Amino acid sequence: MRRYIWPNIFLAVFETVAVVLWLAKGNLFYLLNFSYIGMSIALGIALYIRGYAHARRVVQLLVGLYMLVYLGLISGENMQIEGFWYYLFAGVFEAATIHYAVAKIFGPLLFGRGWCGYACWTAMVLDFLPYPVPRQPAKRLGWIRYITFALSLAFVAALFLAHVTDIERIMFWAFIIGNAIYYAVGIALAFAFKDNRAFCKYICPVTVFLKPMSYYSLLRITCDHDKCISCGACKRACPMGVDMTDNARSRKNGTECILCMECVKACPKKAL
Repeated sequence: MRRYIWPNIFLAVFETVAVVLWLAKGNLFYLLNFSYIGMSIALGIALYIRGYAHARRVVQLLVGLYMLVYLGLISGENMQIEGFWYYLFAGVFEAATIHYAVAKIFGPLLFGRGWCGYACWTAMVLDFLPYPVPRQPAKRLGWIRYITFALSLAFVAALFLAHVTDIERIMFWAFIIGNAIYYAVGIALAFAFKDNRAFCKYICPVTVFLKPMSYYSLLRITCDHDKCISCGACKRACPMGVDMTDNARSRKNGTECILCMECVKACPKKAL
């Protein structure tokens, strides 16, 4: 049972968040929501430990579809970054603000960019494309993410400054249209750069939150240099171009790590 300590730890963390928010907000939804996400992640980690090749994809589908279809399309919540700005400007700690606090602002201090690897509904689709490992060198286009970040902020700020009525409905359609654009751009970039994760590296505005926080992440993949034979298998397998043989927090592309564990699976000496 000691093999399953990590699934239990993650389940305990999410159950704690679920209970605290349920009691603090007086809303049973938070108990059910975070319990479901915690159980999905714990299941995926347990499947990985048992050697199931598609364990991460299981979590992506369980969490990603839940957030996209149920929370977004059915419940009408904008879980994109525009939804976060909307609730933040409205002064309400609900829905997207809680989601961002847990998954993308404070959570990465514990689990880094695990959100990108296991729960993002955009990456959920992009990871099914034919270029899981980049076939071209990374481009110097990361600056674009700061433009999309600023545009999302400016869009919502303009709605509030203009005192636009029925902003909630606009937020719903912004979620629909925004996701369609994200998928279209993400798929186009994947084929153009032969890299499924090109959108994540260059366009996604959420990484502006994730990257600085994940630098201090408690959960990190490290290398046992006594076992490492410098074969480069981990670097070739990494979809984000991270140098896993360097244990420093400042390692190359260190804040791009999505904890997908492809490097761990590729290492012939189990040094990671």
